[in-house]
Order: sequence, then C-alpha cells, then structure tokens
Amino acid sequence: MEYEVFESVYKTVFPFWNKISDNDREYICRHSSAVTYPKGANVHDSTECSGVFFIRSGCLRVYIMSEEGKDITLYRLHAGDMCMLSASCVLKTVTFDVFIDAEEDSDCFVVSGPAFAAVSERCTDIKIFSLESAISKFSDVMWVMQQILFMSMDKRLAIFLSDESARINSDIIALTHEQIAKYMGSAREVVSRMLKYFANEGIVELSRKGVKIINKNRLRDLAL
Repeated sequence: MEYEVFESVYKTVFPFWNKISDNDREYICRHSSAVTYPKGANVHDSTECSGVFFIRSGCLRVYIMSEEGKDITLYRLHAGDMCMLSASCVLKTVTFDVFIDAEEDSDCFVVSGPAFAAVSERCTDIKIFSLESAISKFSDVMWVMQQILFMSMDKRLAIFLSDESARINSDIIALTHEQIAKYMGSAREVVSRMLKYFANEGIVELSRKGVKIINKNRLRDLAL
C-alpha cells in the first residue's frame, strides 16, 4: 500500500507524527500493512509482538484467559480505536498476557511491533504516547474487574445493556445471550436467567433478533 495512504491516517491518530523525522515516518509506513481479519480469527495470542493495531472497521475483542480456558473480556475495539497492548516489545512493563479476536470482519492498519519499538527508542514522544494509550485502557480494565468483583448481576447486566444501546444508538441490541455473557465475563445460563427476569419485569423484550430495551427508565435505575 502506498506511503500516502498510511500517512494520511497516522498523522491524525499519532500526536507525535510531526515530531519525528521524515525517515522515521517513512520507516513506520514501510513497516505497516493493511490486514483484514475474518470474524472469529485470532489476531493476537501473546506469543509475539504483533504490533500496533488501528481499527478501520469491524470489532476486536481484547481478553485475558485462565489456565483452565475461562476468559474475561477486558474491552472491545471499534472503528477509530487503537490497540497498544498487542505491542509487548514497546510496552515492556506490561507483563500479563492478552488475547485478541476479531468479533466481526475487521479491517486494520498494523504497524510492525519491532519497527514501532525501534523508532520509539529514538523518540521519547512515542514512548509517552504508548504508555498513555495503555494507561487509558487500564481504566476500562479496572472497571470490568470492579463490576465482576463487587456488583450484583442485575446491575452489571443493566450497565452493559445501557452502554451498548448508547454505543450503537439503538434500543435493539443484536447480540446472543452467549455473546453478552462473553462480553460480561459470565456464564450464558446466568445471563439468560437475568434477561428472562428483565423481560418478566417489562424492561426488555427477547427475540431471535436480540434484546430490545422497552423501559429505559427502569434499566437506568438498575444501573445506578
């Protein structure tokens, strides 16, 4: 892909772009690639420094996994988002393993981890940007942990449905019970029981299309 295509994106998402040399800008673009990940593909499995991901379309799920195979979703990345936790060679202080899957067919720009790390050694602005990007996501991680450890299931589900509805700007959330459970770090059976309770209370309607919120006020009260 042409240098100009990558640069037109990078100069809007990387605040350090105009602070690095022409050679370093060219180097990053030359070590970038446009990749399409099909739905269900594993994007990053923590065994290597995959690089810096910029999501152009689709959705990536970032999660951690126990030795027994149980996973917890940390956050999801959508169009316009960036992932730094996949570039372990840049963020050497991040020692836990993260995994990334494509939840939808996803188009991404990927900057080679070693190339990004090499340029960051010459520019402290890149290191600062990388750390700030990672720290901003840690607040999301801590919010997830707080919900799992300290909140009741009805409140957690109400928060999830409210946030998802706001994100997609729709009262219809086209997710299966299994997908919701995966995003919430819970069991499908638990989510299904709670959704049935919400439906009986007149808060949502359940169908094959997903979950439709019919009483936003009640849902908002549960989320508080």
